[in-house]
Amino acid sequence: MELSMRARLRAGDQGACGELFDEHADAVYGYALRTLGDWAAAEDVVSLTFLEAWRLRGTLHEEGGSVRPWLFGIATNVLRNTARAGRRHRAALARLPEREAVPDFTEELVTRLDDGARLAAVRRALGRLRRGEREVFRLCVWVGLDYASAAEALGVPVGTVRSRLSRARGRLRALAEEELAGGPEPAGGSGQVGEGRAVAARSLQGDVR
Repeated sequence: MELSMRARLRAGDQGACGELFDEHADAVYGYALRTLGDWAAAEDVVSLTFLEAWRLRGTLHEEGGSVRPWLFGIATNVLRNTARAGRRHRAALARLPEREAVPDFTEELVTRLDDGARLAAVRRALGRLRRGEREVFRLCVWVGLDYASAAEALGVPVGTVRSRLSRARGRLRALAEEELAGGPEPAGGSGQVGEGRAVAARSLQGDVR
């Protein structure tokens, strides 16, 4: 009888690990990118997620369906650790003596891209939610997990997933309006930032429906 993916992973089958990567790496990358807003950091999260999956393969139950919820539970933990490390790094930088700022025109150009504006706006709105609400929204709306799979990934009851997602959707509608329509445009703006806000508003409205 052919072994399941779960059984093969538990047995240390490296071929199964390769198949897992081929099937889910893009989805993990998209999840990390939308969460962090940083391409390089998202690539690091993908690497760490699959390294952790291999290290923790013995915790995977042989019986069950898709390994997707288990994998995204690991990705969520990696993102939590990444966020904590980022906060520590920023705190350490804040303690350093101030240096004369050198204008970075590349960053200014990047922030004017519609995709960058949309991603930044969505992340700001999500950042104002509680962590549990953020994680449920990302897994259910961005990754596409159903309630039961998200509950398995996060280790919480299905009812908790439902209630957190409901609160997240409700709060995001109000927060999106504040984040995407408010705030002054940079001096000398050409209108692209405002257009980015409009695009982001339409995108986020689609997400929270």
